[in-house]
Amino acid sequence: MDARTTPPGPADVDPVELLADPYAVYARLREAGPVHRVAGTDGLPAWLVTRYEDVRQALADPRFSLDKAHAKPGGYRGFALPPALDANLLNMDPPDHTRVRRLVSQAFTPRRVALLREPVRRTAGALLDAIAPLGRADLIAAYAGPLPIVVICELLGVAEEDRPDFRSWTDALVVPDPARPERTKEAVGALLGFFARLLARKRAEPADDLVSAMIAVRDEEDRLSEDELMSLVFLILFAGYENIVHLIGNATLALLRDPAQLAALRADPALLGPAVEELARYDGPAPLAIRRFPTEDVTLGGVTVPAGETVLLSLAAAHRDPRRFPDPDRLDLGRDATGHLALGHGIHYCLGAPLARLETEIALGTLLDRFPGLELDVPVDRLNWRPSMRTRGLLALPVRY
Repeated sequence: MDARTTPPGPADVDPVELLADPYAVYARLREAGPVHRVAGTDGLPAWLVTRYEDVRQALADPRFSLDKAHAKPGGYRGFALPPALDANLLNMDPPDHTRVRRLVSQAFTPRRVALLREPVRRTAGALLDAIAPLGRADLIAAYAGPLPIVVICELLGVAEEDRPDFRSWTDALVVPDPARPERTKEAVGALLGFFARLLARKRAEPADDLVSAMIAVRDEEDRLSEDELMSLVFLILFAGYENIVHLIGNATLALLRDPAQLAALRADPALLGPAVEELARYDGPAPLAIRRFPTEDVTLGGVTVPAGETVLLSLAAAHRDPRRFPDPDRLDLGRDATGHLALGHGIHYCLGAPLARLETEIALGTLLDRFPGLELDVPVDRLNWRPSMRTRGLLALPVRY
């Protein structure tokens, strides 16, 4: 994403610089003004919102639609999916969003999340058992990556024999190979077929899993359509995998780079819950909220954004806004980080937030308890980040212990 000279934006920004040090770039944009005309991740025009209060306001403002039908022709629309996977909560406004979220909430209950605590703990322990004798490992490949996919398979009721293929297709989407762009399309097609078979199997043989529960749930005469079911399963997979991988990886790196905060957390495990909130604020997995489209001309931060334009809300800039978080570039596990926007705000607040917190707390707690001598195995400047403006995550995290 490159800032353009078109008022009210500042000078152009080198995308290499944005990838290398996003928080410095977002700080310049934030201090230059609250809203900027920019080029989106695909080069098409968009508006970037950078200050906490404006971002928070826009997240909850019903005039900022998630429905791509409100995008003006030829504008930025974001990630393209087949229709069978596009009927999800991240493309919906009320009343459809209200109806679907109410139905899903009846299936995605606190009880279902609580039942995953032991599988998460068991999986985390087994993954660390496997690498313990090695003395060094890539924590993304060996731990932060495998853990969420096992949890999602448990949640959705994916059979053991299907999990290797399931992870392979997911990896092709989350870490696309630039040299083989066809793999992404093939992965989407394979997941479509798999989800269709999964839904058919759960209808014939329902079990105690989220897919069976979503099929069964109904509100009077209303129930989820086939496309809604397919799209929701895909959303749970994609959001619940990619975001948790990056949250665990980014959080681990942040702690390893700050020995004082790491020592404080080791000394007081009760800090773990608040620590996850601060770590999500400090270096969360999503620099940008999903694109939005004003249904009418909207003035935000003194700038009027025309109806139908694409609006990108910078969570990364908002989370380092000193107007909301004093000394924001400092990791402080004792900070009251409530109010961070990493899990959203308003009606689109993350449905899986309790599970995200549960996974991250257990993943970090188990890792730090198991490996008291954990440290980086390469200099920080040799770490490689995913070449993406949409997500913030490490390609690898080499450690020794």
